[in-house]
Amino acid sequence: MSDSDLPGTRRYFVTYTGIKMPFKLVNELQPHEVQNRNTYFCGYYDDDRLLGFDKYAYGEVELAHRYTYHDNGKLSGAEITDIDGETTLLVFDAEGNAA
Repeated sequence: MSDSDLPGTRRYFVTYTGIKMPFKLVNELQPHEVQNRNTYFCGYYDDDRLLGFDKYAYGEVELAHRYTYHDNGKLSGAEITDIDGETTLLVFDAEGNAA
């Protein structure tokens, strides 16, 4: 897994909240604060919209989410890659509901 495939602004967080996608990353960290953390999330944003994130644990990406959106701003797809490299693709209708 690589974090180099996403454009946008990188922002760092302690964790996320919610069970519905896209996840909401919370407790923002400054870039220098992640140097001494065992785990953190690196989110990629286009303005305020989350394009995806990588969860880092001990310097390695152990979970990655990539999001796409419909023209109306609702989530259209979520690609989730786990620590083993297994990828799951979820598709959502124009209202953001799982298809």
